[in-house]
Amino acid sequence: MAKLPLIDASEVDYGSEQVAMARYREEGMRRALALGNRGQLRFDASGRPDRAILDAYSRYGFYVFEHVIEQQELDDIERDLVDLLERLPVAPDAPLDRHGRPALGADRRGHQIVWVKPLADPLGGTTRARGRHPVKMFEPTPPANAPEHVVQQILGPLQFSDACLRVCGHPKLLALAEAVNGADMTPFHEALWVKQARLGGSVAWHQDGYTHWDAPDRDEHTHGFSFMVQLYGCDAANGLWVVPGSHRAKADIRALVAAAGSDRLPAAVPLVCGPGDVAMCSRQALHCSFANTSDAVRVTVNFGFHRRRSILGVNGGDASNPVVFDDARIRERSRLIAYAIDARRQRYPTETPYRYAPLAAETERYRWTPETKDAIKDYNLLDLFI
Repeated sequence: MAKLPLIDASEVDYGSEQVAMARYREEGMRRALALGNRGQLRFDASGRPDRAILDAYSRYGFYVFEHVIEQQELDDIERDLVDLLERLPVAPDAPLDRHGRPALGADRRGHQIVWVKPLADPLGGTTRARGRHPVKMFEPTPPANAPEHVVQQILGPLQFSDACLRVCGHPKLLALAEAVNGADMTPFHEALWVKQARLGGSVAWHQDGYTHWDAPDRDEHTHGFSFMVQLYGCDAANGLWVVPGSHRAKADIRALVAAAGSDRLPAAVPLVCGPGDVAMCSRQALHCSFANTSDAVRVTVNFGFHRRRSILGVNGGDASNPVVFDDARIRERSRLIAYAIDARRQRYPTETPYRYAPLAAETERYRWTPETKDAIKDYNLLDLFI
């Protein structure tokens, strides 16, 4: 692991909840490893993912694929990560980085950097993010030498990191995405998560999807899924927690937390991953992450896909900014898949590239070059959230 330019905060624990949290983590790890929804990403003779993988994903709403990303690629991601962290603003909305240079994202129109107060829950119990996080998480007391804010996400990372772009063009992951969402699948969003050791904030219990819960044809795949590429791995202390099987219906989160008597839902399990593992999680699954009081940072390249029919014609905006996801917008956003495939082809010339059907006839139009990077500036303003 490289020396990441992150805050080296003092040791910290969960305070009054430490004993209960330690027991919860231990029990959760045991439950997670017993589920049987983890292993190699395997394909049958026809090129489709192994039926047992798809069945387990359908049953639980998530799956952990082991050893998908090789060390060379992890090293590339880490090098880009170090560069991005060095270029972060010195504070929220600051125009310069700590070296006096224009900060990462300072010349973008979009919101690129997500800051949180150390060990805090900024969303739980608020109306932010469409009110999807109705219950606030327990907030441990930060260490005395903690800064006022820490960076927790870099949004739209494909415009800043070629390594992040290339991993989104991974042929096996795209083949898996096609098996779930169809050959005309669309992307929706990418983020680089940096859950800092002893400082990383929590993300309250929620389900990502919000547009189609009452749709008569809704099923377990309607709101898409996310891939989570783990740079260093994750565990019960710094990783995502998921309630198995919760992707099939809208959850009453307030009632679940009230019944549990805390934010430690008894049915939940953590994602347990090693470096290079990739977790796949339904956006309909009930999930959260607790404040990271551990000594280990979690770095996740997060990207995902929708079925095109779930997106087309949807109003993805709000009353003040109505935005309809029409053919033109879907096509413009989907070009990032084509660029990712070509960028990966150049880095890994012996690998058979994935063929993305919607843009396959225009391969020459989507070559990855230094000039192309300027063309995708602020691409994430076209994200396809539902």
